[in-house]
Amino acid sequence: MDAPDLVAAGDAALAEGVSVGLVEQPYRVAGRRSPASARQLDAAWVAVVARLREHELRGVPLLVGGRSLGARVACRTSADTDAVGVVCLAFPLQPPRRAGRAPAPSRLPELDAVAVPTLVVQGTRDRFGIPPAADQRTVAEVLGDHGLKADLPAVSAAVQSWLSGLLAGLR
Repeated sequence: MDAPDLVAAGDAALAEGVSVGLVEQPYRVAGRRSPASARQLDAAWVAVVARLREHELRGVPLLVGGRSLGARVACRTSADTDAVGVVCLAFPLQPPRRAGRAPAPSRLPELDAVAVPTLVVQGTRDRFGIPPAADQRTVAEVLGDHGLKADLPAVSAAVQSWLSGLLAGLR
């Protein structure tokens, strides 16, 4: 939760008047290094959002997002959480090929399935690739790799600019 790009994105959201809540992945809370299945991660996220919508976020438009695996979870659950937008930091589009194995399938379908405005902030040298822009998807390339640490002001500027436009459309 203290990844520099996540902090920069959160600060940009705060500058736009958006409240920010950070949620740690359940496998990390449990002290494991390997994530649970997508089904389990998605169910946990939907449960957290449902709880927040009953109390703290009742009646408030919800913008979801995350970095890397968290971005995938945010995309896959955007309809279930009734999100108005999604922010993806370092979306892992195409896992790097491992020696002796067939290439893993692209994760572009997870992005393509999102039906609300989406921002993807991706490093120009990200070994997971860079997704294409689409009708509802803005892709902002910033200097750096998958860690997005090389140009944090650019990460912040991309998020703040996109949020400004999204919020103007919601008003």
